[in-house]
Amino acid sequence: MEAQLSLAQLGKGHVTAPAIYLVETGRTRPSMPTLEHIARRTGKPVEFFLADPDGGTDETQSALVELELLVAGGRSREALTLGQKLLDLGSSAHRLGRIRFLLAHANLQSGQFDAAEKLLVEARAHFEAVNDDLMLAECIGAQASLANVTHSTTALGLAEEALALCRTLKPVPTPIEFRLLGILATALVGNREWDRAVAGYKEAIAAAGGLVDLPRVAEMYGRLSHAYREAGQVEAANRYGVRSMALFEVVSDRRSLAGSESNLGLIYMTKGEPEAAREHIERAKALSEDATAASGSSHVLLSLSELSLQEGNPQQAMEFARQAFETADLTGDRANAAEAHVRMSLAAEKLGDDDMVDREFERAIKGLEDLGLSERLLHYHGTYAEMLERRGDLNKAYAHMKKAVMAGRPGVLQRDDPEERTGTA
Repeated sequence: MEAQLSLAQLGKGHVTAPAIYLVETGRTRPSMPTLEHIARRTGKPVEFFLADPDGGTDETQSALVELELLVAGGRSREALTLGQKLLDLGSSAHRLGRIRFLLAHANLQSGQFDAAEKLLVEARAHFEAVNDDLMLAECIGAQASLANVTHSTTALGLAEEALALCRTLKPVPTPIEFRLLGILATALVGNREWDRAVAGYKEAIAAAGGLVDLPRVAEMYGRLSHAYREAGQVEAANRYGVRSMALFEVVSDRRSLAGSESNLGLIYMTKGEPEAAREHIERAKALSEDATAASGSSHVLLSLSELSLQEGNPQQAMEFARQAFETADLTGDRANAAEAHVRMSLAAEKLGDDDMVDREFERAIKGLEDLGLSERLLHYHGTYAEMLERRGDLNKAYAHMKKAVMAGRPGVLQRDDPEERTGTA
């Protein structure tokens, strides 16, 4: 009526007037494509027509819990399959935002950043439309995390926005606040604001508090569930009730805490304080090993490889890098897999194995080209050029310096030699 359309006009090109009538009177449930058609014709967002999230459990609830468990466990390939299946079914419109959010995380874990970015934009629009600030804070945090990975300048602003929104929630969800503090600190590292980054990681670790105590975490989620139920926020209460029972979030938090400890160790390395760095990275390793999921531990192993190299132990650095690659490959983390190849190459240089240096850098650069991470490509080409120069291979070093410039400024140096375009190493 608002759009001044008859039933036939509303369904034109997609469904019949009688079918629209059955939808309108509640006698049938529309498919997702039909709902999207109605939204387009009436000029409303899809979220305007969503079912009441405080209603009973629909048929996708158990599958959605399974999807959350797969994502939390780092089983990205299975999560991608299930998430896409849920999207294709479109049988529970009011859960569409969470499905896209979780599917975005699975894409992030697999290094499919363009797909993750698109899904997060769609999920954010959903949560904004239905006024779900809890999931909106998590979604903006995921956008900030993606921006950190791709070295986007939007990372810090997104992280600050997510954290501010999280802290307006009553009660403040400590696990989410903890993760957002870690994401914010990582963004500060990207901006080379070391002192603020150190303070951020310390605040994140302090916020974790009892999160490493599994029974206390389960109790915390149970209390959060009760608090949200008392506040009338049934969907949020249900989410935390599921998490309390499954304890999957605990695994994720221990992994995130390991990441914060590892990142803090890397900062101390940068500041030239190896003893402090070793303390935090060893703590990260213990936390990572104690978590039941492998995802996340590759980051810690890379930190240990870097620290071992700084301490003059290239053989140990090589072993940690190999373990990091195996873990990253197992979980589909292509960005860390590429980084592991670089660590192996750096260790190989110290061990005098030039063939391995070339082989591992070629693999690393190919991996980053496939992911489209131009900022990291710039750094990798530059690092490799320096190594080649130290070796005395000036022609090859020059070629990679040109590739570094091209990675940082696409379109520049278009007239490079054909021989330099045939390979990366």
